Amino acid sequence: MGKAIFYEDKNFSGRHFECSHDCPDLRCFLIHCNSIRVESGSFMIYEKPGFDGNQYFLKRGEYPDFHDWTGINDFVCSCRLICTQHGLFNVRLYQRIEFGGQMMDLMDDCPSVMDRFHINDIFSCNVTEGNWLFYEHPNYSGRMYLIRPGEYQRFSAWGGRTARVGSIRRVMDY
Repeated sequence: MGKAIFYEDKNFSGRHFECSHDCPDLRCFLIHCNSIRVESGSFMIYEKPGFDGNQYFLKRGEYPDFHDWTGINDFVCSCRLICTQHGLFNVRLYQRIEFGGQMMDLMDDCPSVMDRFHINDIFSCNVTEGNWLFYEHPNYSGRMYLIRPGEYQRFSAWGGRTARVGSIRRVMDY
């Protein structure tokens, strides 16, 4: 399993909360979060309660300041433990909402959706195996979204503000 420790102050000081599961509202335990230590596993942290708002992927390591996870502020209000895996990964991408238009299968990392599939937008997807990160821009940059196994009939279902997907990466044990 995974374990993360959330600290109110920078450099792992102040009040803290240890977490080894999904937590939809960290505000019950901390007022704000300025540093995080991920002792094992991987976590997606969210700017708002209920797994909403900007998302940041944290793998095992130390993040002494919110800038270290590219956060824009010290708001970390929820987190989700991500089960990483080795082996099979599969996501089916669609050019239109509700699984319409051109369909594309992906089983490995894709640093540029445009270069690989000649499109800029993914409007829906079906994840059959593995967890994925969708990035707003090529080369794994910009806003990111955790895509877990399941059907997403439109980009808003994964929290996307637009259908723009520039790159896609598998969530694996590195």
